[in-house]
Amino acid sequence: MSAKYQQRFTAKPEHIDELGHVNNTVWVRWIQDIAVAHWDNTARAEDSERYFWVVTRHEIDYRGNVSEGESVTGETWIEGGPRGATSIRRVDFRNEAGKVIVSAATTWAMLDRTTQRLVRVRPEILEPFRA
Repeated sequence: MSAKYQQRFTAKPEHIDELGHVNNTVWVRWIQDIAVAHWDNTARAEDSERYFWVVTRHEIDYRGNVSEGESVTGETWIEGGPRGATSIRRVDFRNEAGKVIVSAATTWAMLDRTTQRLVRVRPEILEPFRA
C-alpha cells in the first residue's frame, strides 16, 4: 500500500470550456501538479537532486465534472512496484460530495538529471511513498 497525498483544486474562469465545465487539458495539468507536489514533498533529497520524472502515458476516466468556483480534492498514490524505469501513479479527484469524478492512471518514467537518460527505479526510491 502506498501513502496517499492530497491537494485541493478550485475551478477558475480560465479553466472552463465552452460546456461550462473544467476543460480536459486542465485535468491533465492537475494530474501532473499533484504528482510533482507529492514527489517534491515526499522523495528523499538525494533522489530529488539526482532524478526527475516524465509522463509516458495517461489513462483518464471522466465520470463527472465541476463548474467555475467549485473545488475538488485530488488524491494520489503509487500503484504497485516499479517496472524498469517506470512507475504507475494513480490520481482520483473527488467533488464536494465525495464522489470520484475523474480517475487517472499515469505511467511516469524516471530520468537521471545529468544524463537525461532513463534509469531503473530502485525500490528504495519509492520507499518513502509507502504507507
